[in-house]
Amino acid sequence: MSPPLADRICLVAGASRGVGRGIARALGEAGATVIVTGRSSQAGAITDGRRETIEDAAHEVGAAGGRGHPYRCDHTSEREVDTLVSWALRRFGRIDVAVSSVWGGNEGHDGERFADGSAWGDPFWRRPVARFGHLMETGPYAALLLARAVAPAMVSARRGLLAFVSFSTEEGYLGDIHYDLATAGLNRLALACGEELRGHGVTALALTPGRVRTERAADAGLDATESPLFAGRALAALAADPDAARHAGRNLHAADLARLYGFTDIDGSQPERFRP
Repeated sequence: MSPPLADRICLVAGASRGVGRGIARALGEAGATVIVTGRSSQAGAITDGRRETIEDAAHEVGAAGGRGHPYRCDHTSEREVDTLVSWALRRFGRIDVAVSSVWGGNEGHDGERFADGSAWGDPFWRRPVARFGHLMETGPYAALLLARAVAPAMVSARRGLLAFVSFSTEEGYLGDIHYDLATAGLNRLALACGEELRGHGVTALALTPGRVRTERAADAGLDATESPLFAGRALAALAADPDAARHAGRNLHAADLARLYGFTDIDGSQPERFRP
């Protein structure tokens, strides 16, 4: 049998590291062609001194069984996002799945404090507001730029999946005012896009990972419950589901999707929902 996504063209924004990289790899496992985008490239600049690049991530897609294509893009630039999507449509003819995993919220963090001197969870009246603007730019704004660029082609084709990596706020405050507001914005964006695209054959939704063992988390020695591949397999399962439209506008937990679709993490486990 052919892999479930062997005929799909996917674009994963923010895939040089973290959850985005896990999603790209999982789509590759399912046989997809994956355009891997981000700012960190072997051929140019890297972000925050990190060693991971889009070329490495694209290679992982190929090693997993798919076809990876790196493309350097600053997803806070409308011009660069529009150029990326135009290139993808010329090269592949369509985009079946688009994922925004762009997030600059951890840039400049030394393990204890951010560059502005604040720490996670400091009271809002002691927090400089400039960092909040950065989170909104690298979260909801970047996601909206991608959605706006890919939606016309998906609407024309009357098919497509548009997903935003976020974190659910349904159970209450997330413990940090900047993070809470930015993720709430992503969740409302998923709701709004889900409503506006529903009648055009396109499904938009948000995806909540758990406590992920990203490269940053591993370097800092932080405890984690799941690998980036777990959320990736959740997204791949949604992309392969012919009835994914029933999830439109919702924020879905990777742990819940594991039980719905039957996939596991890289170690064979099915981690429980992470509750901060």
